[in-house]
Amino acid sequence: MSTWWPSETSHARAVDLLFMGLLATTALVLALLFFLLLRFAIHYRAGNASADRSHRIRKSWHWEVTWTTATLVAFLGLFVWGAQQYVELFGAGKSGLTVYVVAKQWMWKAQHLGGQREINELHVPLSHTVRLIMSSQDVIHSFFMPAFRIKRDVVPGRATDLSFRPLRAGVFHLFCAEYCGTDHARMTGRIVVMQENDFNRWLSSQDVTGTLAAQGERVYRQLGCGGCHGNGPVRAPKLEGLYGKPVPLSDGTIGIADEAYLRDSIVKPRAKIVAGYEPLMPSYEGKISEDELIAVVAYIKSLAEKAKRP
Repeated sequence: MSTWWPSETSHARAVDLLFMGLLATTALVLALLFFLLLRFAIHYRAGNASADRSHRIRKSWHWEVTWTTATLVAFLGLFVWGAQQYVELFGAGKSGLTVYVVAKQWMWKAQHLGGQREINELHVPLSHTVRLIMSSQDVIHSFFMPAFRIKRDVVPGRATDLSFRPLRAGVFHLFCAEYCGTDHARMTGRIVVMQENDFNRWLSSQDVTGTLAAQGERVYRQLGCGGCHGNGPVRAPKLEGLYGKPVPLSDGTIGIADEAYLRDSIVKPRAKIVAGYEPLMPSYEGKISEDELIAVVAYIKSLAEKAKRP
């Protein structure tokens, strides 16, 4: 089974089992259908005198209830099985090695927290959980790693994330599985899974201009964000220690200050207004690039780490 169904990630085997379960169920239904077709075709063939042709209508509630219940239970079981796999894959925790991915016609841009950048490549360490936070600069793309059994849409105007843990070192294909324009077929790349020591050496060998958080701090200061979120005259929520905390909103709900919340607060600040504050912040949608937006979010996350230090 390992030859035909290699498990490159921790969840790949579970996806393969679900796929085989779907195939088996489909095969059983197909076999039953063809059996009945052949059975009735043979029994009611022309010239078969033993076939009852009186056209009397007879109902068997026992048979109808049995096959309806059996198929309902079978397909509900497949639904629950698939839903469980979906929740485990896309509802994973927020821990792991974080990498930001920006999709753009027609390339994948990856940015590590240390400031390392890649185009159409993604280097990750073996046996470590990797968390990708993805956004699109233009149209809908789909991040597809077939060997890992992972596909996740990347939608403009929002942040999506997924986590995986590779189990085998090597080089694996990366595709865009959503038609995104004339050069869609060329939007390919590769995932390079390395031993941890090799991965650390690769990180240290890359030319960087400061960490992603340091780049975000520069953008933060250029935009003058500290005038409100610092000690300026305008009263705005403090950002130190904000990331990962619950945020009470003016509509009575509670939000979690994760990457998606921080992104929305920058480009759509009036969508989720913090309780006790006026909706004074202007929208930066169209005024800040995806790369700058990612850097600012990384900087705000770093403020939470600083707030934890004694």
